[in-house]
Amino acid sequence: MEKNRNFFLTIGLSILILTLWQVFYMGPKTEAQREQARIEALNQAAQSPAASGDANANIPQGGAQSPQAGIPGQTTEAPVTQPLTRQVALTQGKRITIDTPRVSGSINTTGARLDDLLLKDYRETIDPKSAEIELLAPSAMKQGYFAEVGFAGNEAIGTVPGPTTEWNIEGNDKLTPSTPVVLTYANEKGIQFKRQISIDENYMFAIEDTITNPTTAAVSLSSYGRVTRFEKPEHASGTYVLHEGLIGVIGDQGLQEVTYSKIEDKKSLPLAKATGGWLGITDKYWAATLIPSQNEAFEARFSYFTDGRARYQADFLSAPVTIAAGQNAVIKNHVFAGAKEVAKINAYEESLGIKQFELLIDWGWFYFITKPMFYLIDWIYKFSGNFGVAILVVTVLLKALFFPLASKSYRSMARMKMMQPAMLEIREKFADDKVKQQQEMMQLYKREKINPLAGCWPVLVQIPVFFALYKVLYVTIEMRHAPFFGWIHDLAAPDPTSLFNLFGLMPWSVPAFLMVGVWPLIMGITMFLQMRMNPTPPDPTQAAIFTWMPIIFTFMLAAFPAGLVIYWAWNNTLSILQQGMIMKSQGAKIELFDNLKGLFKKKEPAAPAKPVTPAKTDKTAKK
Repeated sequence: MEKNRNFFLTIGLSILILTLWQVFYMGPKTEAQREQARIEALNQAAQSPAASGDANANIPQGGAQSPQAGIPGQTTEAPVTQPLTRQVALTQGKRITIDTPRVSGSINTTGARLDDLLLKDYRETIDPKSAEIELLAPSAMKQGYFAEVGFAGNEAIGTVPGPTTEWNIEGNDKLTPSTPVVLTYANEKGIQFKRQISIDENYMFAIEDTITNPTTAAVSLSSYGRVTRFEKPEHASGTYVLHEGLIGVIGDQGLQEVTYSKIEDKKSLPLAKATGGWLGITDKYWAATLIPSQNEAFEARFSYFTDGRARYQADFLSAPVTIAAGQNAVIKNHVFAGAKEVAKINAYEESLGIKQFELLIDWGWFYFITKPMFYLIDWIYKFSGNFGVAILVVTVLLKALFFPLASKSYRSMARMKMMQPAMLEIREKFADDKVKQQQEMMQLYKREKINPLAGCWPVLVQIPVFFALYKVLYVTIEMRHAPFFGWIHDLAAPDPTSLFNLFGLMPWSVPAFLMVGVWPLIMGITMFLQMRMNPTPPDPTQAAIFTWMPIIFTFMLAAFPAGLVIYWAWNNTLSILQQGMIMKSQGAKIELFDNLKGLFKKKEPAAPAKPVTPAKTDKTAKK
């Protein structure tokens, strides 16, 4: 029973780590390659002579085409045969400067479009001199990405502000948290539009439109919002652990997540009319989302357009608003464009009443473990000032929490070691009667109060913690570029050192599969020591697996975030100490030192086989 338990446990762990390798490393790598190939194909199609058209021509103004025919985006977008740089693109047209403590950029007065936004607190790499994260970009750039709020009207109201509208700046032309900007526009029928754009200290834009009707007849119109992206992110994670693409919470329909590949196949996914919610496009760490009035009904849609220049779009169209003659109406929308910081997202949900805005962060199916794990690590970080230290402290707290279970498990394992002679005696005594052998074994377990599966519990408990910590490290921006000590400058990235170039001493660029750094080696050593706490299985196959598993884990986990490997190594160390103390208290022998000595002891040559005496035949017997 003991041999079988160790064998199946070892095989199960091997399958688990191979699965993790496939899902978290090979799967994302393959998906990223596919996404890159698709992007190149789209670029070639966009640059072909057959793709042509005016980016903003013939914008529908409502009607019977579709429930959302008034939203721009269904018209042909001109291909960018020679994409402009950001510097050149920003010189085209008049702009309003954005300058806050956390973001910089500008607003295009044509369409009042948010299409230039940089995040001051985040950079492309851990180098503090590297470029700031560019979130939104003008449509003339290859990676054009913008958010826009406008109106859909009808013949009675005349022309309403849309993508081509040239807004006039009234007064201040610099947007800061303390100085909003005001834009105005009047159409051919005298309808007046006044837009105030404001921004808080972080990433939330408020767009308040006042529409005045000086005519003698009532008019009606709807507001729309759209987030449009021309290219998928260059560094998409491409993993099943995290959603990147179109996202939203639409009323009571709950969270809607649509990947880039899915919307490419479906082309359009209209969602039912709802009240409350939000929608947009999300990356791993950043997002651009539209937040309609939470008290007014709207219709939402996710789309992929292939006419001319391919593009992805999340948009909404609000219910029509009627403005009586001589009256005015106020329509307020919000746009979030920035980093998905947990505290800020939660604060926006509470202060603005945004329905389930917290789901913008992909906590996953096991959010009930992942979120508490993050909050605990973040709370400890406020005292320690280092997320790596916080992970170590959390590991100790988890060990303390599960100590009764682990203690019971190790005690049972210690008693099993003490019962090895009795178990061997039963096997020898009933070697020819397996049923009786099992019965006697069960009686022994019952009499001595031994649980043969007790050793599995510490491993089973560790698996959900492992996944939760991996998710926290992978999806939360707080962990991005978070340093530990020494050479670990980013806990969310793999250990940058490698054994195969002597940890940087040799000038050799190591292939990815050989990037086995210091911390993966430490993890492998602690795992090796932990496994050597138990007797080596007598079966050669089990012994081989017993020996090779730490090496396999070392190579597998080398590609995982350094914070996760540090956690695993520290957890192994605590497990060794815990198991050693419990086994000593039970009087059970600790096999670690004998096993280590056995590795270096010269093995005695096997005794020569005894000659086989030929069996006597009838003829030889007669002689």
